[in-house]
Amino acid sequence: MFNQTKDLALLVFVSSTILIAIVVYFLYTFVREQRKIMKWQQARIAAEIETLENERKRIATDLHDEIGPVLSAVKLQINHLEPQEEVEKIILDKSSNQIDFIIQKFRDISYNLLPNTLVRKGLIKAIEEFIYRVKNDKNLIINFSFEEIPTISLDRQINIFRIVQEIVHNTIKHAKASNLNISITNKENLICVTAYDDGVGFQYNEKLKHANGIGLLNLQSRAEVLNSRLDIESTIGKGTNYSLEIPV
Repeated sequence: MFNQTKDLALLVFVSSTILIAIVVYFLYTFVREQRKIMKWQQARIAAEIETLENERKRIATDLHDEIGPVLSAVKLQINHLEPQEEVEKIILDKSSNQIDFIIQKFRDISYNLLPNTLVRKGLIKAIEEFIYRVKNDKNLIINFSFEEIPTISLDRQINIFRIVQEIVHNTIKHAKASNLNISITNKENLICVTAYDDGVGFQYNEKLKHANGIGLLNLQSRAEVLNSRLDIESTIGKGTNYSLEIPV
């Protein structure tokens, strides 16, 4: 009787051990596959963003190097014309002003596609220039503070710049804010980007369900490529806070 009880206990122990081992194996396999899927998704997003930025760079280069000089040449030719009548002068002046307008629009488009300052002078100068340009056109007070940050690749600078750019555009379009404060600091091998506005706020989950939530999805995608997490806290009537910590 004692031996039967002992054998039964041993059988239960062995069975339990095997069952636990099977469960652990399946959990390990599941976690490993989930990590593979996450890495694949992150790689796919990174590839899509890289393709987008390369295409933006190509278009910006074409506008700057090909179309821009042609328009400038046309403007120069118009300025060298000598109208004989007042009507002709009016038409030439109007055409010259229209070409100036087109040239400026091309410059703005080229800048939005890829700011030259970002390539030549780095992230901080590019953000300062972008904020200065926005201030001239919009009734929004933007305060930008920063610390010196470690050297990072151009790709990472572009993604951080796009995040700041998207935050500013979202604030202008939707927040109805009077003030937007943006800061970039360096903390223990982390580049910390924070922003907060005094706008109307929104419900994050509801926003994602509508077309105007695309900007938020773009922000999250950029954050994933930077191996970071973007925290967004917003309360109706109390504005919105953005927080991003990027590993150097």
